[in-house]
Amino acid sequence: MRIGRIATVHGPRWVREGTAGLTPISDPFTAFAEGAAPRDEGDAVEGATIAPVDPVVVVGIAQNGPEHVSPVQAWLKSPRTVIGSGAEVALRRDAGAQVAEGEIAGVIGRSTRGLTAQNAHEFVLGVTAVNDLSSPERAEFDPRNFESKSGEGYTPLGPWIDTEAGIDDVSLEVEVDGHPVAATGGRELPMSIRECLAYVAGWSPLGPGDVIMTGAPHSQAPVRPGQTVTIRVAGIELVTAFV
Repeated sequence: MRIGRIATVHGPRWVREGTAGLTPISDPFTAFAEGAAPRDEGDAVEGATIAPVDPVVVVGIAQNGPEHVSPVQAWLKSPRTVIGSGAEVALRRDAGAQVAEGEIAGVIGRSTRGLTAQNAHEFVLGVTAVNDLSSPERAEFDPRNFESKSGEGYTPLGPWIDTEAGIDDVSLEVEVDGHPVAATGGRELPMSIRECLAYVAGWSPLGPGDVIMTGAPHSQAPVRPGQTVTIRVAGIELVTAFV
């Protein structure tokens, strides 16, 4: 099932994608806690999709790409940088080169107390696409990734959460202006998605709606104003235009 949110005059509304359009559904996190799927709540509706969650915590996994010699580490990114698919991002002109990093994001479904690499799938609502925009030149002065990752709108997310894709063999593709630059997936990560989740949960508690970005396996591309990046995770298409 692909679930997400649309903007309404009454605030965000949960919906699922289907052949009949967008069907309103009950809160998926409440349903997940009950071990059930969310219920349909009425006829198909229309609306613009927004970021599929409002995370309290966004965790990035560093050094989780081929050829990295440093140990894998986690870092925090401001949830206020999260935006939806289709939004424009103003690239910072004062931070050097800009890089789009296509990544698989795991959306936590419940408290991660007791999460291990073996049972990690039991704690994940689903996966979605994320563009972990970066200004890598700033990392030379700020190794903790605050300056290089904190631009406004620097975490495009969504627009859908796939609740059936699993967390083991998730596809990942990146295009810049329609030209393919990466075709990879979760199995190319030195530290698997399961191991990423267990590593983070072993140090810090997470809860419903929190997001873990699992690293960029050969899925980075330099970007500049005027370009558009498309990231596909399990077929979910995240589009971001840069100005």
